[in-house]
Amino acid sequence: MMTIEYIGNAPPNTYGVRLEHVFTYRVGFDMPPEFIGPTPDGVRITFYVTGGEVEGPRLRGTIRPAGADWFLIRHDGVGVLDMHMTLETDDGALIHATSSGILDHGPDGFRNTLNRQLLPDGSSFQSSSRFLTAHPDYLWLSRLQCIGVGKVFPESGEARCDVYAVR
Repeated sequence: MMTIEYIGNAPPNTYGVRLEHVFTYRVGFDMPPEFIGPTPDGVRITFYVTGGEVEGPRLRGTIRPAGADWFLIRHDGVGVLDMHMTLETDDGALIHATSSGILDHGPDGFRNTLNRQLLPDGSSFQSSSRFLTAHPDYLWLSRLQCIGVGKVFPESGEARCDVYAVR
């Protein structure tokens, strides 16, 4: 279980929030990504999932080579994650995973992205994740609201993330 550290004048932990590690994943992406280009919302880039691994205290398996992160770099340099992928557990359960979040590419991030400069290796991201499955052994996942804390590594075409249930 992870403890919460407050910074500044944050309120006390009124509701007894805890973070419980659910799993860690590594996901690969097809490189180079699909560069859609500048749109009214920002620069759109699609990172297609090539597969990966999932490992946690109650869940082990792979990430199927399908899905993508429909990534958007806003004009302020903030990247918006919109990831959909399928997890397959070692015992054959399929779990649909969605994550949305942000990755701060810095004040020059929009311009850099227009010039097709990918994020620096090791850039941090934070996400909010949900999971859906029909498998009876993993229905507990469908009841969770999770957060993810991770890093992207464009040079090797992968991202790694620790996923925690908010309790």
